[in-house]
Amino acid sequence: MALPGGAAPAPTGTAAPAPTGTAAPAPAATGTAALRELTGLLAPAAPLPGRGEERMSLLIDSGRDADCRVAVDDTERVLGPYGAWLVEVDHDSIVVVDGARVRLDALLRPTEAARLRLVAGMPCRWSVTGEDGAGWFPPDVPHRHDFHGRPYFHGDDLVVDVPAHPLTVTVTRGMEYGEAALALTPVPGGEHLVELTPRRLYDAAVRGWYGGDLHAHLNRAGDLVGVPADAAAAQHGEDLHVLNLLAGNVAGRRVYDREALDRWTGRDLPWSDGTHVARMGVEYRNDLLGHFYAFAPRAAPGRFHTGFAGDDDWPPNADGLRELRGLGALVGYSHPFHAAAPDPVTDGGPPAGVLSPVPRDCAARELVADAALGLVDSLDVLTHASIPATAAVYRRLVGAGNRLAVTAGTDAVISFTRSGSRSNPPGWARVYAQVEGELTARSFAAAVRAGRTFATTGPWLELSVDGLGPGGVVRARRGDTISVTATAVGPEVAAVRIRTADGVRAGAERLPSGGGRAGAGDTLTVTAELRVDGPTYVLAEVLCDPHPRTLTTTGYALTSPVHVEVDGRRVARPEDVRWCLDWLDLLERLIRQHARLAGPYQFGDHVSLLEQARGVYRARLSC
Repeated sequence: MALPGGAAPAPTGTAAPAPTGTAAPAPAATGTAALRELTGLLAPAAPLPGRGEERMSLLIDSGRDADCRVAVDDTERVLGPYGAWLVEVDHDSIVVVDGARVRLDALLRPTEAARLRLVAGMPCRWSVTGEDGAGWFPPDVPHRHDFHGRPYFHGDDLVVDVPAHPLTVTVTRGMEYGEAALALTPVPGGEHLVELTPRRLYDAAVRGWYGGDLHAHLNRAGDLVGVPADAAAAQHGEDLHVLNLLAGNVAGRRVYDREALDRWTGRDLPWSDGTHVARMGVEYRNDLLGHFYAFAPRAAPGRFHTGFAGDDDWPPNADGLRELRGLGALVGYSHPFHAAAPDPVTDGGPPAGVLSPVPRDCAARELVADAALGLVDSLDVLTHASIPATAAVYRRLVGAGNRLAVTAGTDAVISFTRSGSRSNPPGWARVYAQVEGELTARSFAAAVRAGRTFATTGPWLELSVDGLGPGGVVRARRGDTISVTATAVGPEVAAVRIRTADGVRAGAERLPSGGGRAGAGDTLTVTAELRVDGPTYVLAEVLCDPHPRTLTTTGYALTSPVHVEVDGRRVARPEDVRWCLDWLDLLERLIRQHARLAGPYQFGDHVSLLEQARGVYRARLSC
């Protein structure tokens, strides 16, 4: 219920209606003079049988720039300018605003209840929505909403109480599936069996590829407490093969889910099976130098973070990387960059275009040094941060001679139900790794370390260079020709491109009719014969059209590179090496100006790390 009063902030906390069986929001408020001053959103809470016994949540949201007095039954409150009050009422409650009574019955209209039974034959992601977009959920299930604001929940053979109004039921199961939908108007009082099964778009596991989300959280603030059953339902409902739930801090020293990490470190979580592996991992955090994930450590580290609650920004992240690697963990930088990307075609922008001047924005600033020293296994190019900016930095790093796998980490948080990408299901972006043998935490980590990966927001992507896939090494001679093929599958695919250290070398675009120049339907292929004039790399990328199944602003897919060595030499493109050296200079300046350090010796440790990295890059220039 909104009180008028000019330009007011958008209401917050307006919950979608839950099923009641007796009342639903009216299309518009009518009635008394007092009511004409009010528009309403009534969100019925836990339904009880019988009109007049049903309790519901009423949000009173003021758009006035002055105080107003509101009374609900026996409770009175003064709302300040643009204030809000969420209060529980029933149909007989008395609401008075500045002395004028508001009749709640004029905000309601009678309706009858029905019941849906949802069956897919396997765990899935479901949405049940009314014509106004409001969501309906099974009992005792968190009311989650994705990046687009769509309500969803996970499971199979579920019962949902709904109003006997027109509804739409949709079901999907992560990015390897399409969406099935059914529109219906249930008959009052009955239970309706809804059998829907989403169509599979591709099957990665039968090809030996398994998709993982290397950065998700069970709890990290949010509007509820995430429990293991919620994570299990999400992983199986999304058919996410690998889930890395990270223990980490937020703004102080407290490490969320530390107890779960201590209990389950080195072991699969109990809902794992032959094609689904879940582990507790670590997010190591410093907001000045960057955050990184650790997957499948044998034990908890001695340190989880630096620079919080007045702590020193010391030691460098490299110490944390070395410790976690010593514990057997796969490590990589997470949600790296939020700044605008350099020019996407020439990558001509300086590092200052990505190395944000905002000191503590979690950007992966130490990445360029740690990559040179071989301390990092991967980079989460697909993330809730800027995908174009991160992809541009990734190409610079690979072009400068660093061998990093491309990975994905969504930062999805089970304890959020409404927070953009944070409340998306885990696995809305994934890294697919080609595993040798059975899927285990160890075999998945080994595949990532070997660079046998691609990351995607949805499309399937294949790359072959002289018969070798991502992570492979082609040994050529100057003047040789290599054969390259890239294929993408997915309804959102707009273009496929082949890149080398020299930029885009070939591409294919889907025509407006849906067919591609080298493919048709949901498949698009590009082939090229490329002359090799020096050491390089080859990778493939997919550009996407907007699509409802893309749960972020940018649909994209990118492979790890196939490395092309020429006469025994690895790629070290001078322009990329100098770009990395410029980055290190900017980072040293940033540390000098903004780091919290106890004394010169701590600054000296940072400078020593940067000097080691400079030595690596300078050596590559001299080759």
